[in-house]
Amino acid sequence: MTRSADLFERAKKRIPGGVNSPVRAFYPYPFFTKQAKGSHITDVDGNEYIDYCLGFGPLILVTLIPR
Repeated sequence: MTRSADLFERAKKRIPGGVNSPVRAFYPYPFFTKQAKGSHITDVDGNEYIDYCLGFGPLILVTLIPR
């Protein structure tokens, strides 16, 4: 079981559907952000993404913007 799958099981016990936004409702489970820098997001399983939603997920983490 991946870390994301484990966290999703825990989240479903506390949040209806396991997510609080349809942007994070991926199949078979949503990604859980570990780190974000600019437009790049890394999840708890080490997968890297580019944030094309312009901050819908990592914005609450105060994404670092290179200066």
